[in-house]
Amino acid sequence: MQYGFIEGCVDSHASALAACRGGADRLELCANLSIGGTTPSLGLFRQVRRDCPVPVNVLIRPRFGDFLYDPAELEEMEDCVRRFRDLGADGVVLGVLTPEGRLDQGAMARLAEAAGNMEITLHRAFDMTRDPLEALEAAIALGCRTILTSGQEQDVLAGAETLRTLRQRAAGRVEIMAGCGVRAGNIRDIHTRTGVRVFHTSGRRGPVESGMVYRRAEVSMGLPSLPEYELWRTDEAEFRACAEAVHALAPLPQA
Repeated sequence: MQYGFIEGCVDSHASALAACRGGADRLELCANLSIGGTTPSLGLFRQVRRDCPVPVNVLIRPRFGDFLYDPAELEEMEDCVRRFRDLGADGVVLGVLTPEGRLDQGAMARLAEAAGNMEITLHRAFDMTRDPLEALEAAIALGCRTILTSGQEQDVLAGAETLRTLRQRAAGRVEIMAGCGVRAGNIRDIHTRTGVRVFHTSGRRGPVESGMVYRRAEVSMGLPSLPEYELWRTDEAEFRACAEAVHALAPLPQA
C-alpha cells in the first residue's frame, strides 16, 4: 500500500464511477448511505465490479440502527458475506457488538470464517464500543485488516487524540482508517495530528436535484427529514481534491 491511501464510500454506480475517476484507491460499496449505509444489492456490486478498476469492499449491514443483531440477522449477514465472496469482492466491511458494548467475538469469528481470504474491515461499530483499546486488540485477534473510525467522536477532528493513540497502539498490526468528516481541506491537519495515512470519504458536496418534473411535496416515502427530490452522490471534483491531498502526504519526521 502506498503511503497515502483513500477509500471512497459509495452507494450507487454513478458515485462509484465518480470516485474512481477522482482517484480512489479502493471503494467501500453500500446502499442507503443517507442512513449510515446498508448491504448493497448483488446487481449493484456486479455493475461496480465490472466498471471500476479498483478493489471493492462490500458493507455487510442488514439494517440501520444499532449493531446488536439477532440470530436471523446474523444468518442473513453470513449468507451475504458468502455471496459477495463468490462474486469476487475484495473484502467485507462489518461489525457486531454485544449488549454491553464490546465486539461480539463469536459472531465476528463466524462472519470471518465465511469471508475466507477476503480482507475484513471493522466499520464504525468500533466507535460505539465502551473501550477502544480493548476493541482494537479484539479486532486484531479476529484478523481484521483495517479499522474504520472517527476516534469515537462525531468527526475525525474531534477524535484526533484517540486516533493518534489507536495508531500508536496498533503498531502496524492493523490499519487505522480515519472516516467521518474527512474533507480535502483537513486531510493534512488530520495526518499531522494523528499520523493516520488511510482515509475514508464519500466525497459528497451537496444534493443533486431530482429529474422529476411532477412532484407531490406533501407525500414522503421515507424519513421526513430526507427530501424525496434530492439525491446525494459523490462529486468527482471534491473526491479528486481529497485524493490529491491524501496522495501528496509524506511520512512524518520521527520524534
